[in-house]
Amino acid sequence: MTASRPSTTAEELRGAGLRVTAARVALLDTVRQGGHLGVETIADEVRRRIGHVSLQAVYEGLNALSAAGLVRRITPAGSAALYEGRVGDNHHHLVCRSCGAVADVDCAVGEAPCLTASDGHGFEVDEAEVVYWGLCPGCSTSRSA
Repeated sequence: MTASRPSTTAEELRGAGLRVTAARVALLDTVRQGGHLGVETIADEVRRRIGHVSLQAVYEGLNALSAAGLVRRITPAGSAALYEGRVGDNHHHLVCRSCGAVADVDCAVGEAPCLTASDGHGFEVDEAEVVYWGLCPGCSTSRSA
């Protein structure tokens, strides 16, 4: 039996049908190492890694990575788009109303119960997006102090 080795970022891009470029490799690695990142933060890190890259190229790369299912784009109400590397598990998010911090949260009742809508209206549901809003521990503590 042969142990499977982890694929490289370039192999993942090829496997998703995407052309391998230095910018795409840097984008994917940055998002996977970052948490919930905005485009400007991602662009700054990609530039630090590979040099000049236009903001347009960053947007186009993120759109391609999102469409290929390699990164996930979330847009909490009233916020700019954020990108994360956790994909394929239908997790949800907690968002702080005060500072905007975002944290992942697993489905509350098993693997993906939220994919069963009370009335699907004939749709074939493959993803549900749940956002919990409140105050993070830091903001909650500062308000009560």
